[in-house]
This record gives sequence, structure tokens and C-alpha cells, in this order.
Amino acid sequence: MRILVLGGTVFLSRAVAAAAVARGHDVTCAARGVSGSVPDGATLVRWDRSEAVPAELTDTEFDAVVDVSRIPSQVRAAVAAFPRAHWTFVSTVNVYADTATVGGTPATLPLLDPVETDEDPASGPEVYGAMKVACENIVRAGTTAALVIRPGLIVGPGDPSGRFTYWPARFAEAADDGLPVLVPEPVDDPVQLVDVRDLAEWVVTAAEQGTTGDFDGVSRPVPRSELLAGVAEGVGADPELVAVAPDVLAEHEVAQWAGPRSIPFWVAGLVDGGFMTHDVTSSLAAGLRIRPFADTARDTLAWLRATPDAKVTGLTRAEEQEVLATVRG
Repeated sequence: MRILVLGGTVFLSRAVAAAAVARGHDVTCAARGVSGSVPDGATLVRWDRSEAVPAELTDTEFDAVVDVSRIPSQVRAAVAAFPRAHWTFVSTVNVYADTATVGGTPATLPLLDPVETDEDPASGPEVYGAMKVACENIVRAGTTAALVIRPGLIVGPGDPSGRFTYWPARFAEAADDGLPVLVPEPVDDPVQLVDVRDLAEWVVTAAEQGTTGDFDGVSRPVPRSELLAGVAEGVGADPELVAVAPDVLAEHEVAQWAGPRSIPFWVAGLVDGGFMTHDVTSSLAAGLRIRPFADTARDTLAWLRATPDAKVTGLTRAEEQEVLATVRG
């Protein structure tokens, strides 16, 4: 197959290109080429998507296109250029207007109203989600075969967010210094994520099989304690875990989800109970495979150790221990 990856130099789009090359496909990556390199075996065609589609691309008949953009005008131009290809548009679970329903699916959850703007969605996940809804609509309306995948938190080697990365890094530190690790209560709150490589393999499989429809791209919901047990196994650590209540963490100015002085991948009170409890039965039936969390943690730690400038967000080890010292008296 001739596969066009719009991007191909960073994280998910690069993982898709690498997976497609590994399966013997003819892969072209269309990108500015300033954020990174394309995988070995892929061809880079330089394209700033604010400009016209290069003739080098429009002169080629692609069997499949993969796009991760959040900008409706970019998606519209690409769809107009390659309407007959099988399209995979990587969207987001932030498209859903209902984050309260537990066990929701693409067939049951309503979407946000679409927003058509080319401005950077800095105002938050709702605007980002609404822009992705607009992109989804453009792909469905303008192509003959459309697959929409809505991931949640994408993790693994190469993760630019540093959110999941915090946990294997912290457990590895605990293995070295013997000190406890702070975890937020309740420890069995549900969480969902997807390894970037599993998502990429699914995208390529779907292109090969001509899969169409709308699917969520995350694991089944699991208790956070199960995820952390997988991290411990993958890192080869068995630290003492000290659970601390959200109100106590707030008193110590510990933030949620990401950023300085935060506990990443923790969202108590920030979102409704349905945010990380999606029913992904249909996704698994359509070919999504989820590797053990231990494998993701092990490989993420190896990437971290080989990449000194990799981002890790969250509490520093010293800040964490200061909070624990106060909590434990």
C-alpha cells in the first residue's frame, strides 16, 4: 500500500509511519521537517499545511491517509486533495459533550458542537475537542472511506507530555533511594490510556483492512492500583505507596493532571466520572490490542534513560517527600 502520513516526525504520527514501514508499505510523510526526522524507510515531502498541497503529493495516488491535525482548514485541504483514499483521522475523547456517563461509547455519547477556527486552542480541552469535531465532520463528508479514532491519554516512548512518564521515572527513583511514593486517593479510581505503539499498529491494521466508523482508542478502564502495579513490575521496583486524600494534597498546593508540582494522570474533581470509563468493546473487536502496562513502563523508562532532555512533569522527588513528611507527621 501507498500510505500518506500527514506528519510523521513526532510521537504518534511517527509511530504510525514506523509501523507501516515495518510492514513493508510505501510510506510518505508530509511535514515541515522541523520537529524531528521521519523513520528510516519513509520518504519525507516537505509541506507547511498553511500552504497549498505540493504537486509531489497530488501527483501520487495514495491508498491510505492518516491525519492527526486539529486545524479544520488543514484537514479540509488535505481531504480535497486525497478524497478517494482510506482516511484515518485521529481525534480525541475530548470531543464528547457528556463526560458523566460511565461506560459510554461513540454510539451513545453526544459530541460537542463543532468549532471552525484556525486559532491555537489554548482556551482548554472543550475548544480543542470542538475543533476536532469539526475535523471529523470534514473527513466523513469528503472521503469515500473514513475511520475516526478517539484516543485518550497516549503514552510510551517518545511521549512529549511527560504525564505517564512521571510514574516509571518516580518508581525508578524509589528503587534507588528506598523512599516511599505518594499516590492520590482513591487508589482504585478508574484510568484509561493507550501505548503509542499499540495505537499506531491499529491505525495501520485498519488501513490495511479498510476499517471505517468511529472508535475510542484507549484500554479498558482499570483501577489506578492495577496500573501502578504494572509500572512497578516493568520498572523492577516495589516501593511503599502512601495514599493521600485529595483535600490534603490541595492544602499542600499539589495540582492535578500535569505541570509543575502536580501528580500527573490524576484528575479527581477535574472531570466527571465517565471521562476514563469508556466501553471499548467495539475497538477491541476492530483490532485494537493493548500490551501489558509493565511493558509500556519498562520501555518508557529505557527511553527516558536514553533521552536526557525528555520531559517529565509533576512533583520533584524532594517536593513529594516534603508533602509526605508533613502528612505522616
